Amino acid sequence: MVPHSRPAHVTDRARRRRAMWCSAGIVSALLLSGCGASVEEDGSGAPKKSVTNCGQTTSYPSPGKAVAYDVSAIEKMFSLGLADRMRGIVLPKTVSSVIDKSPYRDDYQKVETISDSVLSQESLVSASADWVFAGWQAGFSEERGVTPDSLAKVGINAYMQNETCYNYKSDTSDPEPIDATIQDLKDLGTIFDVQDRADALVSDLEQRRKKLAEDPRPEDQSRVFVYDSGTSEPYTAGKRTATNSVVELAGARSVTSDVDARWDTVGWESVVTADPQAIVVVDYNKQPVEDKIDYLKNESPIKDSPAVREDNIYVMDYGEAVAGPRNIEAAEKLSEYLRERGLR
Repeated sequence: MVPHSRPAHVTDRARRRRAMWCSAGIVSALLLSGCGASVEEDGSGAPKKSVTNCGQTTSYPSPGKAVAYDVSAIEKMFSLGLADRMRGIVLPKTVSSVIDKSPYRDDYQKVETISDSVLSQESLVSASADWVFAGWQAGFSEERGVTPDSLAKVGINAYMQNETCYNYKSDTSDPEPIDATIQDLKDLGTIFDVQDRADALVSDLEQRRKKLAEDPRPEDQSRVFVYDSGTSEPYTAGKRTATNSVVELAGARSVTSDVDARWDTVGWESVVTADPQAIVVVDYNKQPVEDKIDYLKNESPIKDSPAVREDNIYVMDYGEAVAGPRNIEAAEKLSEYLRERGLR
């Protein structure tokens, strides 16, 4: 199966949104406030942003040399037109294929990639970053010695993706992944003095999300298996992933929605027992998507499932699968696919 091409209206939508921001103007910093953020002034009179993130409240000036790690954080910033406020991005080479399919590919080209590996404190200090946006464990990591606390000691502020806050320090929040993205966008609006842009984007996403949620769906929802990779054990989406939320919004049920994790491995037996009616294959350049599909069809333990027999295999780009501004569009497209296949 060939990955679906991105329709022209997606790029047009991004361009229209940028034009809307330009005409809206910039809201006064003294008026900026959000659910998890507020504005104050430091001793010099420059506004400082106070943000409550993963249970921790911090205050700092609006960043001018921001760095974002991986597609999720990067595209949240790009979606608010913040490329010119960024010192660089850290984009692992295993997922760099997202650039060609992204509506933000021009921004990817404009912003320097300071590393194509994991997030490291050394690369951030070397780049003279003043603020870093990443998730916990995959980005910030105690094992690799790069955490919000370690960065604070060298004068670099940090913001963590709300989706990854669960069990971080004393934080007890358990946000639904798309709700977490909405909060990230609102906080970014305050931090970077672009709350007008954030409000416009959030309003658009919420309206489309509401429409998806209200669309008629069968009482017995179709069973969908999300396949990232793996042969001895499949690597898949747990209930704490945006992909799980995307499947639900599309009118179906992920067969691994009971896995209390983000991305994790599971046993094939549970997937075989679930008897999936459709498979979502996550596409990025670590492994050709054609090889994944060939394995599913010819060698995997679910090669005799209804999903494979009926060729109900849908390819989803990595940039749509991870938490970010493209999740709603991903749900819209998956919903239409399921409808075409008689699965909703």
